[in-house]
Amino acid sequence: MTDIEIDDAPDRGVKKELRRMRKAQRLRNRELMLLLFAILLTGAAFVLVQFGALGGIDQPILYVVAAMCALAFVVHIVLRIRASQADPFLLPVALLLTGLGTAMIYRIDLADDTSAGLHQLMFAMLSIALCGALVWMLRNHRVLFRYTYIFGLTGLMLLVLPFIPFLNGGGNATVWIRVAGFNFQPGEIAKICLAIFFAGYLVRTRESLASTGRRILGFTFPRAREFGPLLVIWLVSMGIIVAQRDLGTGMLIFGMFVAMLYVATGKTGWVLIGVVLAGAGAVAATFVMPYVHGRFDAWIHAFDDTLYNDPAGGSFQLVNGLFGLAHGGMFGTGLGQGRPSLTPVANSDYIIPSLGEEMGLVGLFAIFALYLVFISRGAHIGVAGQDDFGKLLAVGLSFTLALQVFIMVGGVTRVIPLTGLTTPFLAAGGSSLLANWLIVAILFRVSDAVRRQPRAVIG
Repeated sequence: MTDIEIDDAPDRGVKKELRRMRKAQRLRNRELMLLLFAILLTGAAFVLVQFGALGGIDQPILYVVAAMCALAFVVHIVLRIRASQADPFLLPVALLLTGLGTAMIYRIDLADDTSAGLHQLMFAMLSIALCGALVWMLRNHRVLFRYTYIFGLTGLMLLVLPFIPFLNGGGNATVWIRVAGFNFQPGEIAKICLAIFFAGYLVRTRESLASTGRRILGFTFPRAREFGPLLVIWLVSMGIIVAQRDLGTGMLIFGMFVAMLYVATGKTGWVLIGVVLAGAGAVAATFVMPYVHGRFDAWIHAFDDTLYNDPAGGSFQLVNGLFGLAHGGMFGTGLGQGRPSLTPVANSDYIIPSLGEEMGLVGLFAIFALYLVFISRGAHIGVAGQDDFGKLLAVGLSFTLALQVFIMVGGVTRVIPLTGLTTPFLAAGGSSLLANWLIVAILFRVSDAVRRQPRAVIG
């Protein structure tokens, strides 16, 4: 529809609606072009892996990849019908990250004779389908605000599930449950529930949190009454670290709350208190808990011969990952032509070194750029919105993904101690992939609502 046809419309309201429809069409067309490019790169990654590792084409796995990409195209159609104003960059970026991750997991399968790649593709198909279903059923993200405290209770219950004896899935950390023969990590869904709870809670209390406090050295610090919720969240995070032996999830939940608290109040004092509490918790855990102390030892003294050869853990995994990154160099060995399987748990905790070895530093920077686009779009959605709940929810979920990427990339590159999280969209883990695609669906809904508001504009 041309500008002349719109200007010829007899009614002002009709003109406005026609312009909105034209803008929605442009957004979805842009998404379609980017989606086709993401599908092309995903297929190329799998083909290159097969040529590099097998020297030929293995068609059956490519059919599964095609089915995954077809589901992403279905989500695109759902967005055209149900959320035509949604952000056009989220779906292509999420699909490309998922495709690159599953291609590398499949490549490691070829070396280890396992089937994690096929399982990851199946979970990817389920996750993308649930993403589309959530976009279709959730007509307005504000509905979530009504159930703030129910989501908070649900999040806490999900964190407690691994302690139930007949559900516990085993492992060194008490974070898994086993249902019908499948392992699932409820903490991944819990972080979404808690993000909704934090957003709803802060919308209700932001005035008292922002307008009261004592000013010290240029920073406004909260009163004891307002400080209580932050202390409770810190204690819950420490409880997760101690009871579940899961340093990553505890720090992730606490970091998410502090970030959303800062966005809600604009007070840097909250950030300073959060950093101090996080540092104090990490130091206390180092001295009290042997496994956390071991992580710090492996980080600081990674190249010590005793730690490297320690059969109980040590720094063998960390150092092998660094060797893999060094082997990849600037441009990598080529997909299917490296040896990433030499590093333990190369398809989950160490998916970044695996990709870095075969795609090189240039390939990793491209992946980081994709994360940057995704996270910046999510944060921009929140900043542009006039709805406080949607703003906090979008920023909180985007920050959660950003913090996960920082923790995992920093851990495998020895910038910070390694913790037990997954790299979003890339690493093996069905529960993590499912949670990340549900986050995509929520961001779709928030961005669609933001663009429909008269004074909110996103480029």
